[in-house]
Amino acid sequence: MERIGLIGAGRAGTAVGAALAAAGYRLVGVTARSDASRDRVAQLLPAVPVLTADEVTQRADVVLVAVPDDLIRDVAHTLPLTGAQYVVHLSGAHGLSPLEGLAATPVALHPSMTFPGGPVQLDDVMFTATAPDAARPVVERLVKSLGAQVQWVADEQRALYHAGLVHGANHLTTLVSQAIGVLREAGVADPVATLQPLLAATLDNTLRSGHHALTGPIARGDVDTVAAHLTALQGLQVLRDRTATTYAELARATVEIVEADGRLDAETARRFTQVLDGHRAGVPGQDRTGETPR
Repeated sequence: MERIGLIGAGRAGTAVGAALAAAGYRLVGVTARSDASRDRVAQLLPAVPVLTADEVTQRADVVLVAVPDDLIRDVAHTLPLTGAQYVVHLSGAHGLSPLEGLAATPVALHPSMTFPGGPVQLDDVMFTATAPDAARPVVERLVKSLGAQVQWVADEQRALYHAGLVHGANHLTTLVSQAIGVLREAGVADPVATLQPLLAATLDNTLRSGHHALTGPIARGDVDTVAAHLTALQGLQVLRDRTATTYAELARATVEIVEADGRLDAETARRFTQVLDGHRAGVPGQDRTGETPR
């Protein structure tokens, strides 16, 4: 098995490093500069020596550069890498460009998972890789040793790949946070308990069936219900502009999806569009085209 060196002791790097160690890989060293990083190493990688970046690199076959995205290029280009090594970063947004020009074989390897700061189960997590063909056997062996899956994405598609993840995951947090706020404004004592079973069932159904899992007023053609929602949301004081606008734009996208799959006739879709356009025209700071004045 390859010897693994870890540059950086952030939440993702230490979690992946711990999973590799548990799978039988030898971690030859880790860099840790801050107190928080050293604490993570003590918790997740207690048997791994804390070394300088040069020392870690010189001992490893695979050098895992687990630093913030904006630092990958600068950090990687300071390492004494050789042509016999692999240099791997964990960024979803970046492909191989931050590693361009290095002696080692470059790999972009992103786990589609959130890392809160402790150990993370990586069983069945999808890792998305971009690398030269020569690196594929090593990458697949590393990932499969974790019980995870690997897929391959072209270098020029990394930004689009990452946009899909962020839109689905980060924006889901924004959406749910807004929904909790609206329920709280409505006087609901426990918004989370109210939403939890509905959201869990909806997410499960959507992951299995895609947009065919869609239910609710738009799928039923209830134009008046959507209009009433917009009126109520526009009356909120704290959440007024952003939540109402988020609702309207997602409703517009939902109308397009439901009309395209035949569940909504053209006339009902037109009525929905009229309601949504009326909301857009009434949002402070926008003109009737929906554009924010510059």
